[in-house]
Amino acid sequence: MVQIGQTSWPRRGSGASPDQEGQLLFNVSRPHRQYRLVADQILGLIASRNLQPGDRLPSERDLAEQMSVSRPSLREALIALEVEGRVEIRMGSGVYVAAGGAEAARLEPGDEVDGPVELLQARCLLESAIAEEAARHVTPEFIARLDACLLRMSDAVHDRALAIQLDGSFHVEIAQATGNSVLASFVATTFERRLTPIFARFSTHFEGPRTWRLAIAEHGAIRDAIAEADPAGAHEAMRHHLTQSQRRFTESLLAEPG
Repeated sequence: MVQIGQTSWPRRGSGASPDQEGQLLFNVSRPHRQYRLVADQILGLIASRNLQPGDRLPSERDLAEQMSVSRPSLREALIALEVEGRVEIRMGSGVYVAAGGAEAARLEPGDEVDGPVELLQARCLLESAIAEEAARHVTPEFIARLDACLLRMSDAVHDRALAIQLDGSFHVEIAQATGNSVLASFVATTFERRLTPIFARFSTHFEGPRTWRLAIAEHGAIRDAIAEADPAGAHEAMRHHLTQSQRRFTESLLAEPG
């Protein structure tokens, strides 16, 4: 079973024989994530300028220009450093070197998690196709489950943990409607990656009642397209929703007063 919060979804077994368990079929290289490379650049800048605890880093705009990186990548890097205890992000004020940051533990490659923006990009590509297929398998019971989930989400906009759980339920319900347990398991396990410290910190900075209400409205558009048995419309509604989710994580300046 795949469990997120208090919700469980079925997961199919791997099908591997006992002597294959724990072995990888392919030796996939796991280089540093992009945000980790940018985070290391930021640490280098702190060291080269001899910045001390309490000192303010350059503005987000200046950092992005100096390091020739996108703002989404920069934000992921800054939040990763905040999770590690190396910097302190003060919304509307700036990013500051944290007390004790020099002694903070650094994540090694094997401990790194997927960056929120990259994860949302992958979900956008794949879940759009899943929504399209779900629109070909509409039943009254399926739509009723989506409606119940949307109703509960509307009552949970001030409860971040419950809103996240119900968000996952909505997306998994759509995947389950395809009748393909591999797709349902994929969506559930991919959504679980949202429950990492870096993603949680992103959520703290960028999510709230306003953004949840926007997400619920987008969920409603997905529901309507599926209920109308409109595969193309469902594909576009899901693509729009997850694209907007990315923008909500990157639209506002993280550390600049204006």
